[in-house]
Amino acid sequence: MTELVDVAIVGYGPVGQTLAILLGQRGHRVVVLEKQPAAYPLPRAVHFDHEVARILQAAGLGGELGRLSEPADLYEWRNAAGQTLLRIGSRDMGVSGWAEANMFSQPDLERALDTHVRELSTVDVRRGREVVELRAGDDGVTLTAGDGSEVRARWVVGCDGANSFVRGHLGATVTDLGFFFEWLIVDVIPHEARVWEPINGQICDPARPTTVVSGGPGRRRWEFMRLPDESIAELNTEATAWRLLEQWALHPGNAILERHAVYTFQARWVDGWRDGRVLLAGDAAHQMPPFAGQGMCSGVRDAANLAWKLDLVLGGKADVTLLDTYASERIPQVRSAIEVSIELGRVICVADPDAAAARDAAMIAAARDRDVTPMLPAPAIGPGLLAGDDPLAGHLFVQGRVRRGGVVGQFDDVVGRGFTLVSPAADPASVLPSELRAYWASLGGTTAHVGRSAPIEDVDGSYARWFAAHGVGLVLQRPDFHIFGTAPRVDGAAALVSRLRTALGAP
Repeated sequence: MTELVDVAIVGYGPVGQTLAILLGQRGHRVVVLEKQPAAYPLPRAVHFDHEVARILQAAGLGGELGRLSEPADLYEWRNAAGQTLLRIGSRDMGVSGWAEANMFSQPDLERALDTHVRELSTVDVRRGREVVELRAGDDGVTLTAGDGSEVRARWVVGCDGANSFVRGHLGATVTDLGFFFEWLIVDVIPHEARVWEPINGQICDPARPTTVVSGGPGRRRWEFMRLPDESIAELNTEATAWRLLEQWALHPGNAILERHAVYTFQARWVDGWRDGRVLLAGDAAHQMPPFAGQGMCSGVRDAANLAWKLDLVLGGKADVTLLDTYASERIPQVRSAIEVSIELGRVICVADPDAAAARDAAMIAAARDRDVTPMLPAPAIGPGLLAGDDPLAGHLFVQGRVRRGGVVGQFDDVVGRGFTLVSPAADPASVLPSELRAYWASLGGTTAHVGRSAPIEDVDGSYARWFAAHGVGLVLQRPDFHIFGTAPRVDGAAALVSRLRTALGAP
């Protein structure tokens, strides 16, 4: 009889890898089925934001992100004449304790994630296993691979990309916003280091809209829009790639053409991300244009949202209906990312000279009023496991550097992750009645008194600034770093924990 594992993950890209780590860290038995016998060796995603960096930190990669990525402080748009249309600045430190924009090479990230997956004794990765059949029952799901092997799991998560087999089983409808453009993606490794100013840019030239960005340390990426009179076949050649790169003085003598491929940008999401014991994450659940750099980021957010909820349900600490909040929280945020990407694309993908001239005039005039436009923060998650009447609920909580004893580091590494009560006034544990302290401990919850002279020292004043700016005295942070709710004073801890217990609906 096939052994029953906790979770089967279909697909082993960054989303499946992150989910496997976050579940494996919590002690769950996980099997990953990936149809490809080896990892895809060429670049795809190239950007992650501060929140995703914090999730990767939780997955054990915090000490490696400096090697794997480079921060991008500026994203500048120029027209064909070289005039600046828009300058989007990103800070060295976002609210999550990492740079707001980070550029990387996906194969490097996947190798690092794979290393951490392999260190987890409860996670079993099976490559070369294409899932061809899915049979769902009341107490589990059986997956059959092409070689006839089977896996039976309490829960299945499809992280198997835009052509997801698992999505087909759900039979869910898809909302498609009908935004289609073909672009040639070109990844290059220059032989010699060069300073690129700006590090990331858009050339809004109607003759050929072009993206020029970092591809991670030592790499560059170009994206060239297909023109109306151009076939995909003639665009997607090595000769065309080198011809388009000539204006940047790149040629086979001074650079390696690592990859060229034509992608069709799409903007859509699946309307239902769960059917019984089967769920979707990443590109299996949504696809978006790359202009906001949120494609992979959105998938990693899915993994972070889903992992702790599966953990609580598997451990009997929450009712199974908690998993319905996965889609209700994530879809509004994904939809917002898609809509922002489309709006950026509508500005960039202008091939009509007259329309481009009008756009340029309007944007140049607007640029005079503001030298640098700050990067837009991610919107709050949608309705779900939140103190819904709290305006801060659903937003990310800050991560700063702290000192406890002789240890200085980022909060998550020094204090811990999971459900966390944080106050600048006192240790929230001191005001919890014994019954609630016991319940809080059963959730793996931690508490923190953070301040300049508190047991957990606020090294850079990050927490003092956050609490002062928001006018609260207590935060209950969820394991995915979003705020469940707040209270004016630390003595509101009991009410918040009671509210969380009711919301989780644990037996």
